[in-house]
Amino acid sequence: MNKFKEVPPQEQPAEKKFIPKSRGKKIARSFLNIFSGNFLSKDNVIALLPFILFLTLIGLGYIANGYYAEKSVREISHINTELKELKSEYIIAKSELMFMSNQSQVAHAVAPMGLKESVVPPKKIVVKVNSSTPAENKN
Repeated sequence: MNKFKEVPPQEQPAEKKFIPKSRGKKIARSFLNIFSGNFLSKDNVIALLPFILFLTLIGLGYIANGYYAEKSVREISHINTELKELKSEYIIAKSELMFMSNQSQVAHAVAPMGLKESVVPPKKIVVKVNSSTPAENKN
């Protein structure tokens, strides 16, 4: 089968952007004016002064917010470590209390006071109520 052969079009080399020398000089001159401070002496800067002050105020607010956030993070970290310490102190105190409230520990602690542990088990006192009470007998 014969087919017509298509020849791919030749690729053209990528075109380089041409920057006129006058534009490059304008950019360089602008940077020189900014760095030297000459741009402040122009009239259009005075018209933009409120906007520049607004941007300065926003920048200062942004910096202050960053410092405030850092301070808050440090404070939260400090409080978390203090909370962990208090929890561990609570657990230690609770375990000591449980140990000291054991019957054998209580008996050992009160022995120097002359108190002894009873060896006789407690007895239950039962009060029987008669059908007639003393108040009824008087009538």
